[in-house]
Amino acid sequence: MDWLECLNEAMQYIERNLQGEIDLETAARTARCSTFHFQRMFSYIADMPLSEYIRRRRMTMAAMDLQDGGEKVIDVALRYGYDSPTAFNRAFQSVHGIAPSSARKKGTCLKAYPPISFKIMIKGEAEMNYRIEKREAFRIVGIKEKFISGIEESFAKVPKLWQKAHKDGVISKLCGLINREPFGVIGLCTYAPSQNFDYYIAVSTDKAAPDGMEEFTVPEATWAIFECVGAMPDAIQSLQKRIVTEWLPSSGYEYANAPDIELYFEGDQFSDNYKCEVWLPIVKK
Repeated sequence: MDWLECLNEAMQYIERNLQGEIDLETAARTARCSTFHFQRMFSYIADMPLSEYIRRRRMTMAAMDLQDGGEKVIDVALRYGYDSPTAFNRAFQSVHGIAPSSARKKGTCLKAYPPISFKIMIKGEAEMNYRIEKREAFRIVGIKEKFISGIEESFAKVPKLWQKAHKDGVISKLCGLINREPFGVIGLCTYAPSQNFDYYIAVSTDKAAPDGMEEFTVPEATWAIFECVGAMPDAIQSLQKRIVTEWLPSSGYEYANAPDIELYFEGDQFSDNYKCEVWLPIVKK
């Protein structure tokens, strides 16, 4: 079974479990990747967070159930995982623009979001420069932030973490520790089977971790290392999306259970000529 088939099977699992509990770890295992990578892939391919897609699908089905009439709103709410009528009402209104009770009225305008299935079209609109490298384990030292709500939380908070690190002089301090490959400042998301993960801003070094900093050992892995050229953060975000939607499906590889890495070099990150790298952990299918 190829990568795309696994991803679509994961979407079918979600569809079968709209009524009740959706276990993202189960969905991710079906897609043959971590929960973190599954949420990340989905958001890049579908252009929306996975949680938003699930909410829209549940509210689509809930509206149909309410239009059939007869059932209490609270019963429909419970069916789609809402213990609180207030929470269900808020979710329903955010999708349909009306209260659940109003959905019963004839002629009411409602919205429908069909289930997603993926068919990747390889655009090839621009070249992608990359190399495949196997690297031994290496140790990094830096600051760490724990995320407990998954990838969607990180989209908003990681850029702020970098801004604070620059402002507080952490980046300069880290640069003074670099004495091992890869030479640069690393942004690293640890792999975890759950939605929780740690994000490091760190460097590769054999020096002791200064007070307030932590260390982590990046496991031995094979990496697809992509060159990124352009102003941050738009250039790297665009490249990451292209890697998932264009390169990965046709590469003969799939995600490995190892961290994602961004490697930043010295220079003006707002320049159109700025260069950095994206490291994707991979394994042959």
